[in-house]
Amino acid sequence: MSRTVFCRKYQKEMDGLDFPPLPGAMGQDIFENVSKQAWEEWQHHQTMLINEKHLNMMDPEARKYLLTQMKHFLSNESYDSAEGYTPPTNDNPE
Repeated sequence: MSRTVFCRKYQKEMDGLDFPPLPGAMGQDIFENVSKQAWEEWQHHQTMLINEKHLNMMDPEARKYLLTQMKHFLSNESYDSAEGYTPPTNDNPE
């Protein structure tokens, strides 16, 4: 049986993560207050930010930027988007 949490992003009960995604207090907070769906969406968005903004993950400022964006994303606050990203459409010209 999966565990549920009251998701901070979606403001409803949803399936929770299987384990904390990060070490320490922040990971525990995410584990207790963020749904599996919201975390997976953040991971996808994070990858787009890294790629589109050419972030170097060895740079402490880039990691700090992503951490800030993660907090905004998971709390339903305003967050940066990947400027060059165009969502796929269902148009299939065959």
